[in-house]
Amino acid sequence: MKIAIIDDEKEILDILDKFLTKKGNSVTTYQNPVTALSAVKGDTDIVLLDVMMPQMNGLDLLPKLLEKHPKIKVIIMTAYSTLDKVLDSHRYGAVY
Repeated sequence: MKIAIIDDEKEILDILDKFLTKKGNSVTTYQNPVTALSAVKGDTDIVLLDVMMPQMNGLDLLPKLLEKHPKIKVIIMTAYSTLDKVLDSHRYGAVY
């Protein structure tokens, strides 16, 4: 699978990249969500998307990303989960 990971924390990107690559996936990582929006391609299968990022909130990025590439599946990641964020991410098109 082609997987894009968008998270502002390099350590998270490195861990997920190593694990998913070891499982045979093609992984691309982005620390900047603005860059990711223009760089993620339509042939990406899954995006792992962090919510809390300084350049752009993941919930703001989610609808923009799906507008460009509606077939991509997005999985939201956050250390700051609330029911509102879960409901918002689902409403904007994330899968769970």
